[in-house]
Amino acid sequence: MTIIFTAQAAGADEDLEGECLSAGVSETQDGDGMVLIFQCCTYEPDDQDIALGMDTHCVVTANQGTAYGAVRDIRLSDNVLRVVFDPDDLEALDLAEPEVEVTLDVDQESVEQLRQGLRRVLSYGRADARPHVLDL
Repeated sequence: MTIIFTAQAAGADEDLEGECLSAGVSETQDGDGMVLIFQCCTYEPDDQDIALGMDTHCVVTANQGTAYGAVRDIRLSDNVLRVVFDPDDLEALDLAEPEVEVTLDVDQESVEQLRQGLRRVLSYGRADARPHVLDL
């Protein structure tokens, strides 16, 4: 099965002070409901990041479920975002299914911000933790 929802908010943001790049979608404008946030650092991973396995992208869900390197396949086409997560990360992400399909009910500028943000976030860090399919 696939988790399906419509996002009324999407985009990306770079917090230079917090050294974090985020791209994500939310079911509602105020962040309630289903949420997928993809993050990475704005600096190269250091020795501590590497030792802790935090030298890759991070995904956060609505219930603060969090996993590093969890995205296996991601595609964005015709205002539909499809994500496949590693089944081993479902418990950490608090998700019942590995596949999520999000219809983006947002303007094209927001879609493009999301696309560019996801490209940057998901190409961060070690190569073996990047998505096998990245079609953005």
